[in-house]
Amino acid sequence: MDVNGTDEDWLFLFKNETHNHPTEIEPFGGAATCIGGAIRDPLSGRSYVYQAMRVTGAADPTVPVSQTLEGKLPQRKLVTTAAAGYSSYGNQIGLATGQVSELYHPGYVAKRMEIGAVVGATPASHVRRECPAPGDRIVLLGGRTGRDGIGGATGSSKAHNVESLEKDGAEVQKGNAPVERKLQRLFRREDACRLIKRCNDFGAGGVSVAVGELADGLFVDLNAVPKKYEGLDGTELAISESQERMAVALAPEDVEEFMSYAREENLEATVIATVTEEPRLKMIWDGATIVDVSREFLASNGAPKSTSVHVGKPEVYSHTWAGSTLAEKLRSLVTDLNVASNKGLSERFDSTIGAATVLMPFGGKTQLTPAMAMAAKLPVDGETTTCSGMAWGFNPYLMSANQFTGAYLSVVESVSRLVAAGFEHRDFYLTFQEYFEKLGSNPNRWGKPAAAVLGALMAQVDLGIGSIGGKDSMSGSFEDLDVPPTLVSFATGLGKVARVTSPELKGADHKVVAVVPEYEADGITPKAESLLAVFDAVEALVGSGSALAVSTPGYGCAAEALFKMCVGNQLGLDVAPTYDADSLFCPAYGSFIVELADEAELPQVTDGVTVALLGMTTEAYELVAAGQTIDLAELQEAWEGAIESVFPYRAEGEKVRKVSFDVAKQGTSRPVPAIHVARPRVVIPVFPGTNCEYDTARAFERAGAVASTLVINNLTPEAVAESTHELVRRIRESQIVMLPGGFSGGDEPDGSAKFITAFFRAPEVTEAVRDLLQARDGLMLGICNGFQALIKLGLVPYGDIRPMDETCPTLTFNTIGRHQSRLVRTRVASNLSPWLSKCNVDDVHTIAISHGEGRFVACPELVERLAAAGQIATQYVDENGEPGMGLDVNPNGSVLAVEGITSPDGRVLGKMGHTERSGEGLYKNVPGNKYQPLIEGGVSYFTD
Repeated sequence: MDVNGTDEDWLFLFKNETHNHPTEIEPFGGAATCIGGAIRDPLSGRSYVYQAMRVTGAADPTVPVSQTLEGKLPQRKLVTTAAAGYSSYGNQIGLATGQVSELYHPGYVAKRMEIGAVVGATPASHVRRECPAPGDRIVLLGGRTGRDGIGGATGSSKAHNVESLEKDGAEVQKGNAPVERKLQRLFRREDACRLIKRCNDFGAGGVSVAVGELADGLFVDLNAVPKKYEGLDGTELAISESQERMAVALAPEDVEEFMSYAREENLEATVIATVTEEPRLKMIWDGATIVDVSREFLASNGAPKSTSVHVGKPEVYSHTWAGSTLAEKLRSLVTDLNVASNKGLSERFDSTIGAATVLMPFGGKTQLTPAMAMAAKLPVDGETTTCSGMAWGFNPYLMSANQFTGAYLSVVESVSRLVAAGFEHRDFYLTFQEYFEKLGSNPNRWGKPAAAVLGALMAQVDLGIGSIGGKDSMSGSFEDLDVPPTLVSFATGLGKVARVTSPELKGADHKVVAVVPEYEADGITPKAESLLAVFDAVEALVGSGSALAVSTPGYGCAAEALFKMCVGNQLGLDVAPTYDADSLFCPAYGSFIVELADEAELPQVTDGVTVALLGMTTEAYELVAAGQTIDLAELQEAWEGAIESVFPYRAEGEKVRKVSFDVAKQGTSRPVPAIHVARPRVVIPVFPGTNCEYDTARAFERAGAVASTLVINNLTPEAVAESTHELVRRIRESQIVMLPGGFSGGDEPDGSAKFITAFFRAPEVTEAVRDLLQARDGLMLGICNGFQALIKLGLVPYGDIRPMDETCPTLTFNTIGRHQSRLVRTRVASNLSPWLSKCNVDDVHTIAISHGEGRFVACPELVERLAAAGQIATQYVDENGEPGMGLDVNPNGSVLAVEGITSPDGRVLGKMGHTERSGEGLYKNVPGNKYQPLIEGGVSYFTD
């Protein structure tokens, strides 16, 4: 891949993880550790995990709570709390979630499905792959060990009954995202990674497995294992599945150096084991040997096992939507929970952190058209044109009828979606997630996974794409209820940013064509050679620039695909007369719908591929088909409202006035520094929970500054004191202090940024900040969590660190009561600040936001004073540049739609929107000016 214009060898890793059992009984913690566990596996390969996908299964969450089965949590509770858990963990650790999909099927009332899939990458030069030698040391790195998670691995294989909810909660691990973030930072360092011979994460089995798998001979001292609390016995220490821990094998001479790097990253590291010559695993606790087994026994397969399998006759798959007219069928379709808008679910997951997201989860000016796949640039230090993509495929109703064909088409759907996103199928890999009922010894039950695995295998053979890894769960039963047969296919691969394509229609008067393969006698399975030819045809259209938008039908057939293509930019479609109403509701797996550029001709195709004109795009927001005209605005309202009672995301609000303060028109001038420098220095403190430091440092370096990050160490009181002195030294050497975003100290219970605030109120740090701002004409910037710190310190709007009282403004919880992540429009209201010196008043930028506490609140008198003084820097606005209080405009409900404010002289700026999350080729499916030259303005203050 290319890094800053140079080819480099990189490793690309991917993983999917399931936490069905723990999420069913403890939805927040179970879902949180689902993503935490998914991250840990590629992380143990020393890769940086930079994008995630979430695919879940539930029963109908709109069913009244009163209808909840005995021994079960209500479906509404499950879906909302699991979403909160997964998003909380992912948002805290700083992982972009590129796609969130929840499938609804009555069978998932037996047990919830919770899948997280991730991608990671690292330079090949960072990774050693060596066998540990006798005398090597095993270091436990990261979190401490407790009782949480004991029995979790075996618990995940149990079917549930009415007692599971009450008795099995202790099996769920307790996640700690900030600690795993520290592990990510350490493993992103080449100097640390090059010392690691072998690494294992602490998943199922805890110490016994994580350490026990590293070498043939091991001597483990369980008394050396760091504990969360006293009272754990040797067995508990050996099998606890406490999270956020790594076991690394190091040469003895490298231990101290490695542990010094760990201390630099604010991580605990302890030697707990030694590699031995004798091929035995020995564990001691309190001087007694409690485990002593041979490696030969551990490496054996145990007793031979066999079972009988009977594959039953498949049913014929058919799925219809109620209604006698096209309009009625479409309304039935778009209000189907598996088709309805899930924007209210998805937008609680941070989708932009890392400043690498190529496709937003939803595209178009309305940000409503779901992307076919997730795509993000690889996590390089600098620039790259290489990105990864991942897409999923699965239809629970189809697989319930026919496991072989259902699994085959899961593969076809995942690959087709990734092709629709602009990636080339010859470079794909697959990974599977299988989930079936408790099998026991019943041959008929065993026949379902057997048929599914054979179907998936046949798809791999036919398409020439292999599956690497995966996970299975054969415990999806509750009393007499079973989950639907489930095989979710994930397709992934690498490609170029320039090829990435999205499904929302781009303009009026464009041809829309259908590219269709031949089908087998069942009418639903594409013929393999024909399907491969279709892939080639679509990839050629994308490569030539002829394809403006590409979609591929799935569960909701062509009707769903066409509707969702329209809503993103609110364009209509005039469907060709050759397509009647019924044809829009026929399964069409492996086919594609393509909007062609103005000059593009219908592609030349080979035998077995049909290319037909499906229709023309129109300015009128209507679907004209089968002699009927459908008002898409009415259909959109039904689609958006179908599951909004569970996952709300819309609220109307009145417009508010624009605030304007133009320096030139006011006859004032911005402050200027006494001394100019060629490359101003920026210090970026990294507190526990900070997660935007890489994006921030890259943005400042790109603007011409010299950025340095400082990890604040709080492992001991002495470490805190050392960090305080070092931060003061860095501030005195720098011209800019930047407080990046994150979840410092977990934000609870006293609200966001409390640890940052306490740190900066230390007299030594306070005086260094005053010297920077008042004596040396320096600048400060705080974004998101950093803005919260500036507010609570008083640096905005007062310009100094001061005591807080009831007259001070604050940032509090979003009015919707949850995290919000999306792109918003912000308007420059004042260019008083040096940070906005390269902007004009009324400039509108499309900016990423991701926060749960971003609502600016102040008394009316203070707001008016800030407006008059030019201290209201930016406001949230609609597509017409008008500020407002509606959630689609002002996602947190800030008073006067305030997004950012400054100190009286403008040298200190705080804002919620992540200006640093910009770059070439990002957010391709959302229009707007995504480059705000704010950081460039701050740097030029010292250089011009």
